[in-house]
Order: sequence, then structure tokens, then C-alpha cells
Amino acid sequence: MTMLAKISANAGNRSAGLAGIALMLLAVWLFSFGDAVGKYIVATYSVGQLLLLRGLGSMILLSPLIWRNRSQFTRIRRPGLQLLRVVLSTAEVAAFFAASIYLPLADIITYYLAAPIFVTAGAAFFLGERVGWRRWVAIGIGFSGVLIALQPSAQTVSWPAMIALGGSMSFAGLMLVTRSLRDAPDIVLASTQFAGTITFGAIMAPLGWITPPLTDLGLFLLAACISVGALLSLNRSLMLAPASVVVPYQYSMIVWAVIFGYVAFGDVPSVATLLGAAVIIGAGFYIFLRERALANEDPVVVPPPG
Repeated sequence: MTMLAKISANAGNRSAGLAGIALMLLAVWLFSFGDAVGKYIVATYSVGQLLLLRGLGSMILLSPLIWRNRSQFTRIRRPGLQLLRVVLSTAEVAAFFAASIYLPLADIITYYLAAPIFVTAGAAFFLGERVGWRRWVAIGIGFSGVLIALQPSAQTVSWPAMIALGGSMSFAGLMLVTRSLRDAPDIVLASTQFAGTITFGAIMAPLGWITPPLTDLGLFLLAACISVGALLSLNRSLMLAPASVVVPYQYSMIVWAVIFGYVAFGDVPSVATLLGAAVIIGAGFYIFLRERALANEDPVVVPPPG
């Protein structure tokens, strides 16, 4: 029995909680690292080619788990919602990497950090969940953080920024749909997401295909390994500790986005970006704590963006 399996068997103890936090931090670091690798790749190759090759590599790595749990694919419930989830997932990841061609990682992550705020607002309108005035105030403050980071004016609003913001809204829609599919097996949700990106990549990749040398194929394989490792770390984290304990650590992604952006690409985030991120994180963290206090938190968590 592996160490993680031993800890899982005693998931109620303190060691399990600490392991869950550690794995969530590892997952966030891996997702951030994968975002940086993807940004490096799309400087040469198209977004479609990245999604196709990364998705194929990820599915190959996940194939043992898919085979082991193959019976779960024979009774997929609510196929319409499953398809909508795949479309939203593909749209958000395509938007993320398309925006990364032009924008620093910290800017993109700042917009994506607003997704939980969009989810809270969307849950009131589309899922009929009750949202009290305190959370509506926090939602308004969170939107102001987006505006601070975006600095909207005729001169400053750019298409890449709007693509990133659209990706954030797609990510929020993905989380809303995932709430409705909370009873679906993790392996089904993960593999269908990768299948969606493979399909989109297969359609788009031929338009700007560049045959990569072996060294660059290693980069695509690295991106796939990071993606699968991050997903498995995230899922294990949620098995070991309650979502209320580990989810707030996802906000550490902005720290890694700033670090990777500066070290790998020389990006220095603007004061407006950092201030907007701080406002968004503060509002999102308050909403999370408020939902926890009202016992309305959802145990279903989807991977961070990218």
C-alpha cells in the first residue's frame, strides 16, 4: 500500500488534512507551470495544435484509469449537460491559451480568478440558489476588481483581454454545469474534457500545422504530463480533505502566475492588475466563507484554468 493510500484510509485524521492541503498546493503549482509551458508553446505553434497534442498525450496517460473504470462510461447520465460541459471546458481552455499569446499570465489569471464570483451570481439566476445581500455586495466588489484590472476605455480594452474575460465566463459556466453533474464519476468528467479539447484541436490544428521536431514533441508531452499530474493531485486532495479546507489555496495561482510570467517571459504585472487581483481574491474569499457558513458550499470542484 502506498503512502497516499495509507493516508486515504485514514482521511479523517490531521495527517490527511495536511496532505490534502499539500496536494492542492502541488496541483495549483502544476497547473500554473502547465500554463507557462502552454504559453511558451503557442508562441510557435497554434492553439489548436497545442490542444490536440496535449489532449492526446493526456488521454494516453489516463488510459489505464479509463480502462479500469470503463463500466462507468456505459451509464452516462444527462448527456446533454455532459456535452454542454465539454463545450464550455473546451472554450475556456482555448480562450486561455489564445489570450496567453498576447497577455502576461498574471493578467489572464486575474480575470479567471473572478470565475467563482460569476458562479455565485449565475447560481442565483440559473440554478435558483438563494444569494443574500452580503454576497451580492461581495459580487459587486469583485466586479469592481475586474474593472480595475481591465481598466476599460477605448484605448485600453483589447481583444486579448476580452477573450480572457470570455474564457473566465466560460469557466464559470463550466463550474455551474459541474454543480448539476456532481454525481458523475471523476474519470468520466476528466476524460470527456480532454476528448473535447482533442476534437477542437483536430479541427483547428490543420489550419496552422507545423511539424514539431522531437525536442518540441517533448514539450507537448511535458504539457500532457503536467496536466494529468495536476488533475490527479487535485482529485486526491479533495479525497483527503474537505473542499472548504483546500479550495481557498487555489488563490495562490496568482502568485505563481506572477513568478512564472516574470522568470520565463519577463512580464512585470501592472499595479492595476495586482490591485484588481487583490480585490477579486478578497471578494471571492468572502463569498466562499459566507457560503460555508450557510452550509451552501458545493463539494464539486473543477480544475483551475489552463
